[in-house]
Amino acid sequence: MSETKSDGALLRAVADDGDRRAFEELYRRYAPWLTARMRSRCADAGVVDDVVQETFLAVWRGSARYREDGDVAGWLWRIGSRRLIDALRGDGARGRLRQALARLRHRDEVSAEERVLAGVEHGDLAGALVRLSPELRAVLQATVVDGLSTREAAVLLGIPPGTVKTRAMRARRQLREALA
Repeated sequence: MSETKSDGALLRAVADDGDRRAFEELYRRYAPWLTARMRSRCADAGVVDDVVQETFLAVWRGSARYREDGDVAGWLWRIGSRRLIDALRGDGARGRLRQALARLRHRDEVSAEERVLAGVEHGDLAGALVRLSPELRAVLQATVVDGLSTREAAVLLGIPPGTVKTRAMRARRQLREALA
């Protein structure tokens, strides 16, 4: 009968010796628990699976260091939760947004907004658009020309969704005043 190693002993074996069996045992013990806990925070199973894999990859590579005095489950949760936040705010969401933008850019039919904005070389609308601040123009570009939702525009521009809404409202108001 084999001896069951403590979590700390498994982590030491992984960190000190690169012990694959110790790593696999740690993964078997905690991956299902971490996955279930992550799924309560994120409905996208693909993102959750990626985050769990990235968490254990950080343990394997040694980029995540365990301190002997802590709880292994809590330590893994902290690593995983940070990676989940990164995935939801960062590259994961940005990657999906880039794909959506690429599809929008390569579609065959030009939107009515794009035709109007492309056809305006001089005149009131062009002048009004030029007078908008870069922040307001960026929001209009993202939401009107690119057709992104508020949430997608927020990810693209790196600002909160509420800020996108406020800037869009302010831009529309300034355009109405300039064109009245």
